[in-house]
Amino acid sequence: MHRVLIIAGSDPSGGAGIQADIKTVTCLGGYAMTAITALTVQNTLGVSDVMAVPPDFIAAQAMACLDDIGADAIKTGMLADIEVMEAVSLVLESAHIFTVVDPVMVAKGGHALMKDRAVDAMKALMLPLADLLTPNTPEAMALTGLRIENEDDVRKAGAALLGMGAKNVLIKGGHLEGPEVVDFLFTAEGEHRFTSERIETKHTHGTGCTLASACAALTRAARPLHETVGLARDYVGGAILMAPGLGEGHGPLRHNWLL
Repeated sequence: MHRVLIIAGSDPSGGAGIQADIKTVTCLGGYAMTAITALTVQNTLGVSDVMAVPPDFIAAQAMACLDDIGADAIKTGMLADIEVMEAVSLVLESAHIFTVVDPVMVAKGGHALMKDRAVDAMKALMLPLADLLTPNTPEAMALTGLRIENEDDVRKAGAALLGMGAKNVLIKGGHLEGPEVVDFLFTAEGEHRFTSERIETKHTHGTGCTLASACAALTRAARPLHETVGLARDYVGGAILMAPGLGEGHGPLRHNWLL
């Protein structure tokens, strides 16, 4: 089985974070392992509290998985502060495994999931270790300092993030206006532009977590990265279309729609 180690925060409501990651990897045929970085109090209405896990304990969880079962891909999500990123970066440096870095900064409801100074740590520690970086446009703006309002701006941000050390960058365009959602994959060889019809729904809780985990679950040495991203986008699109409509706020996706 394709083994994926997920280093991220927990969402007790099951729509995002570790819970969404496990569902995604499992439904795509992989084997999911986890190192939990934080416990949150949240549901579809938003995040109300966060309790951090000590950095050395996060690293110990990850190494327990890697030393025994091993992994074919790693996906990182919520890394709240500098100390956590330092610990996780040491794990990644020792592992030498294809790594998807989802630079989670703000929850769907607006709650900050990364401390201010941690953005600099993300740039310095995590970007150079990212085989695939998956920011949305607000996260790309925070990382680059560039304003993103159109596709030309996305291209400038993508070039900047490659220049900052990320090996490949997928900038998600869901926050930009228009009838289509346009995502861009930037690699050393060039760019790939993905488009899909915008789905008018409020049930998008955990979309970013799900897409990043799908990329980790589907990556293969023999498969071009743009094909992996295309398959992951198709999976997320189906999960949004089939969303069960749970909760009073931003509801979760239907991760098991393929079944």
